[in-house]
Amino acid sequence: MKRKVLLIYTGGTIGMEKDYETGSLRAFNFSHIFDRMPEMNLIECEITVHPFRKPLDSSDMGPKEWKKIATYIGKNYENFDGFLILHGTDTMSYTASALSFMLKNLRKPVILTGSQLPIGDLRTDAKENLLTSLYYASLYENDEAVIQEVTIYFEYKLLRGNRTLKYSAEYFDAYQSPNYPILGQSGVHLNIEKDFLLRPSRDADFNVDTHLSQDVLFWRIFPGMHLEHFAEIPSMKVLILQVFGSGTIFNTTKTEQILQLLRERGTEIVVVSQCVSGGVSFGKYTNSNVFTKVGAISGHDMTAECAITKAMHLLENPSYEGSFAENFNKSLCGEVSLEHH
Repeated sequence: MKRKVLLIYTGGTIGMEKDYETGSLRAFNFSHIFDRMPEMNLIECEITVHPFRKPLDSSDMGPKEWKKIATYIGKNYENFDGFLILHGTDTMSYTASALSFMLKNLRKPVILTGSQLPIGDLRTDAKENLLTSLYYASLYENDEAVIQEVTIYFEYKLLRGNRTLKYSAEYFDAYQSPNYPILGQSGVHLNIEKDFLLRPSRDADFNVDTHLSQDVLFWRIFPGMHLEHFAEIPSMKVLILQVFGSGTIFNTTKTEQILQLLRERGTEIVVVSQCVSGGVSFGKYTNSNVFTKVGAISGHDMTAECAITKAMHLLENPSYEGSFAENFNKSLCGEVSLEHH
């Protein structure tokens, strides 16, 4: 029995072709992808293509599009064995993170991929990314999907989606998962690291929760910054601060006053690190104590992309019991390592 994969094309470089008269890139009709890539017909799975009516550059992808993708997967969940989303590379980590929170108790693969060069380009990375993603999206053992989470496949590596970040605009190997091992690697064989895969709890049913609040602000702290600016911003529901090292900020009375003021106004403060690898650990240095004092929330080793989308999903979400802080402190779908802290 052939596995069925739903391929959702949202836009991005992968679906571009060069207009040789102007030299610039334009989107081609993705419904014709099988003519462009006849090798897709050789894969042992049945592929249904669903292109966005208007392909989007990934810088135009946001909550509205994330909800659209999540809802579409929800509607088609029973009819397909796996889902492949073709996406521009710039914001793919945001989309992957958001989907990981919206698609609850997933038991089927949802894989995002794209490419650094257009599919029509002679040296393109698009074909390998697309073909191997299709393999992973249709990979089953004993009638159970091997991958049961949202992942990104790029340049021979399968990564947990909400652990990724795009670190290169130039190399084919554009994504990293600095705080979590890779889930699989494609070489002569398709390898899967089974110990690192996510498994939903047995008694919970798959469902889609498209709640996303946009009342979230992200700010990178830098030496010499005037924190007073925060006091001038009208009510923020969540402020994510990207601070130094393992969670430090300038140790001044002013810092504490401003942060306290925000907390009194009802702003939740989440703290993540500017370091790509490792994470926030309150109390490790004196200069992180102010966060404990004002009741800020540690983002531990979450990526910025993940902390942002998790905050958007949890903020004022009626389907969660308990406070924002309690829920943010949990690992909802493998997005954070809590046991090391």
